[in-house]
Amino acid sequence: MHAAPVRGRSAAAALFAAALAAIALPAAPALANYPEREVRIIVPFPAGGTTDIAARVVAAELGKTWNKPVVVDNKAGAGGNVGTAEAARATADGYTLLMGTVSTHAINQSVYAKLPYDPVKDFVPVTLVIPVPNILELNPAFADRHGIRNVADLIKYLKANPGSVNMASTGNGTSTHLSGELFQNMTGTRMTHVPYKGSSPALTDVMAGSADLIFDNLPSSMAFLKSGKLRPLAVTGSQRSPALPDVPTMAEAGVAGYDASSWFGLLAPAGTPPAVVDKIQRDVAAALQLPAVRAQLQAQGATPSGNTPDQFKQFMAQETAKWAEVVKKSGAKVD
Repeated sequence: MHAAPVRGRSAAAALFAAALAAIALPAAPALANYPEREVRIIVPFPAGGTTDIAARVVAAELGKTWNKPVVVDNKAGAGGNVGTAEAARATADGYTLLMGTVSTHAINQSVYAKLPYDPVKDFVPVTLVIPVPNILELNPAFADRHGIRNVADLIKYLKANPGSVNMASTGNGTSTHLSGELFQNMTGTRMTHVPYKGSSPALTDVMAGSADLIFDNLPSSMAFLKSGKLRPLAVTGSQRSPALPDVPTMAEAGVAGYDASSWFGLLAPAGTPPAVVDKIQRDVAAALQLPAVRAQLQAQGATPSGNTPDQFKQFMAQETAKWAEVVKKSGAKVD
């Protein structure tokens, strides 16, 4: 007598489960068809810098692959914090991405007392796009005027004239700033730091002579180095750059143990569906393997990557620990 109600409840439960499955079905095609509209990549620095260069290369190739517009949106300010915070607040649907940097996701949390975003909790890693060295480069007229032909000459001049040299950077807390701070700490020298809102305005002033030198990302400086508008002294990585094989590393130039490179990678707001993240990673990695893209980036001193989200996550954790030590040694802080 009691069996029928049990069968009734079981049937009702089955119908309810089927209804839930039917409700969930429309979500699957949305992932399968991603992207169905324009995708935006936020660049937290001005146009013309290496972050912008990396984003535009990726955007161009993804636009071809997806047959949908992929636009670069420059949101500069506060050492990358303004644009990065906007990306953190964006809807987590894969239609807003961030070209993050060593500054936004490994350095800023050590130099700023408070950030408007959490570099770990607010983002999901997609892929490392390019690691690049920085390069110590001088205004040629400044170098000639003071007989500075190499790093040893620069150190000698700085020790004789403490605080008189203006060191430009792409912003407080950026790798170009910290590269200079580490250099001063390791050589016992002192320069006057002049922060800018990105590579383009900083390089413009160095070439004009308003600032004397900069530790810039190599890709954004390459054209000016080749034209002679900037004078290279050393790259900041552990190895020479194939794009400038005659320029020594900082260690080779006499600053033993110096190593301070940059990187740029794609991230999405936390909560972005894993299927979307994986698709973006696969398509970016494929684009970075194209011969024309590899040649374009390598000619500017960059090394194409395209690693997995997990690999990028581990890499950022290592970089955060490394740069925290650099910040500690340099004593650099931004209020």
